[in-house]
Amino acid sequence: MENEENNKQRKIIHIDMDAFYASVEQRDNPEYRGKAIVVGGSPEGRGGVVATASYEARKFGIRSAMPSKRAQQLCPDVIFIRPRFDAYKESSRKIREIFSRYTDLIEPLSLDEAFLDVTEDKQQIGSAIEIARLIKQAIKEELQLTASAGVSINKFVAKIASDLNKPDGLTFIGPSSIEEFMEKLPVEKFFGVGRVTADKMKKMGLHTGADLKKLSENDLRQHFGKAGGFYYKIVRGIDNREVQPHRETKSLGAEDTFAYDLTTIEEMNPELDKIAKTVHERLQKYGLKGRTITLKIKYSDFRQITRNQSFPYPVNALDIITETAKQLLVATYPEDKKIRLLGISLSNFNEIIPTEKPNNQLSLFDE
Repeated sequence: MENEENNKQRKIIHIDMDAFYASVEQRDNPEYRGKAIVVGGSPEGRGGVVATASYEARKFGIRSAMPSKRAQQLCPDVIFIRPRFDAYKESSRKIREIFSRYTDLIEPLSLDEAFLDVTEDKQQIGSAIEIARLIKQAIKEELQLTASAGVSINKFVAKIASDLNKPDGLTFIGPSSIEEFMEKLPVEKFFGVGRVTADKMKKMGLHTGADLKKLSENDLRQHFGKAGGFYYKIVRGIDNREVQPHRETKSLGAEDTFAYDLTTIEEMNPELDKIAKTVHERLQKYGLKGRTITLKIKYSDFRQITRNQSFPYPVNALDIITETAKQLLVATYPEDKKIRLLGISLSNFNEIIPTEKPNNQLSLFDE
């Protein structure tokens, strides 16, 4: 029980920016303010995907990961904007600087969200709620953006809390409130519970945390595998995970979805040249070398495969990355198969320390 007691002493903040990409675009482009905008792929041709929708667009039912064509159907006047990742990364860097005024224990989850451990804050404020309020105020005044914050004694509850009163929310769930809060929480709100798992739970009569709480840990593990053990603990408010400011970078890469399906090597090789160049530039930026090169292929029917080759020594040379990816492609016999996406990544970094910490998966492996 000692670990649980230590866990209860923590002061954890989860900061989640509100419609981050869309908010940056509306801040930088006055003509977009107050309008329904989507940052993501164009609906033309086969169509792209929504990365972020402004709150004006969300009123029409537009959501992240929705096909852009569907977004256009829901709101014919919606404005589509190509992502400007450099602008988002720069805003993210400034947000991180604001965080660092209060703590060095910062765990970025993506460009637009992070956990902060303020159990011992730099300015000796003492109150996690006050620190969250000051962070939100600084983001609004200095960057003209809004963030929502969740405050609690562990990461799981803080993350859920940050989503309760968006946008521009600040929610505190204290130790005495956690179990009751978790019992009322719908199962689809639990971290790691996707649509398929939620449907499975509901068919079993499990609709809320209180329903999950009736099952033993063995029962949950039997039905949901290793995740069942996590559900057993979290519904009781137990989450001993620490905020990790130096999460290990496991892979780095780039991929591209094409405007039309590729069917010949002659079409695919130039695309691999461009993707490999992007990967090489990112490896150089972060000072990384990897021993494993992986090729990702997604076909027009959305079936996906990966092929990889490992080396006895770390590599990051452009020619090695390019040629290896092309050899892996040929080995899949791609001719006459319709390919909609190709990607290249490096992994197995042999504990080489990056010169600059990558921010998130989008910044490392985006289209």
